[in-house]
Amino acid sequence: MKNRLAIVFLAALAVATQVSAKSFHDMFGAEPPADEEGAVLKTLDFQQGAIKIPAANATLNVSDQFYYLNPQDSKKVLVQLWGNPESSVGSPLGMIFPVKYPPTDPHSWGSVIDYDSSGHVSDEDAASTNYDDLLKQIQDAIKEQNPERERQGFDPITLVGWAEPPHYDKSTHALHWARDLIFGNDPKAGHTLNYSVRVLGREGVTQLDFVAGLDQLQEINAAIPTVIDTVQYDSGKRYADFVDGDKIAAYSMAGMIAAGAGVKVAAKLGLLAIVLGYFKSFGIALLALKKGLIVVLAGVVAAGRKVLGLFRRKGNTDA
Repeated sequence: MKNRLAIVFLAALAVATQVSAKSFHDMFGAEPPADEEGAVLKTLDFQQGAIKIPAANATLNVSDQFYYLNPQDSKKVLVQLWGNPESSVGSPLGMIFPVKYPPTDPHSWGSVIDYDSSGHVSDEDAASTNYDDLLKQIQDAIKEQNPERERQGFDPITLVGWAEPPHYDKSTHALHWARDLIFGNDPKAGHTLNYSVRVLGREGVTQLDFVAGLDQLQEINAAIPTVIDTVQYDSGKRYADFVDGDKIAAYSMAGMIAAGAGVKVAAKLGLLAIVLGYFKSFGIALLALKKGLIVVLAGVVAAGRKVLGLFRRKGNTDA
């Protein structure tokens, strides 16, 4: 009898999961275009509500202001719709988008979700860190590594400054910051946005990295509180559930920000151990590009092979 009840429960759960996924027409009130992009859009499941993310020991409570795409559908967007090399995309845990934009809309933006299980991150240095000094150190380190980037065939990077200064919300245990970047040697080139959010848990950090343009900063800033509240750790896995003896991460709050600038930058700042502890595959730097609206994975994998992934849109003429 118990087995039969379990089967019935699992079947009901599967139905509920299917019901929570909407088609393109259900989500946007129209059919997708009759082209290659439209064919991809027809295959996507647009989800809202409570979505379990087992890898992060968390649930995403996606409100009607947003929709969630699962890992497979997120890769379809990043590779098939936005034109990124598949090798650069990695294995995201999904993406969150504002409900007013389908993924192919020129104004669309999204947040790539991942989780780092390196351990509990202390927030003790959040209030004492001088983020202006940290910015200057990162800027100097990036300048020093640019000649090597150019020798390897990559554009130099200018970190103009904080598009949004680092801010830690102790009540939600969330750190967020945004960088204003220019790629290439033209100082008049379009500026790009690198916006990152880190939601701390007992055993690791949920990573939210926004693929957007600098002109969308105000819109994203307005969405940040809701996006942060979307992440709810399971009971026993919340930041406040930490107990002595839990695994401690090798990096601090400042280290998370420096790590985002790359392995060599962190090494220059004496934070190489932070990066090696922070990234699963021996170091991934969040830099970027999506249709000139930017956020990218560029880094060095364990084998030493360089990977450049651009979260960008096809037909990019803005970058």
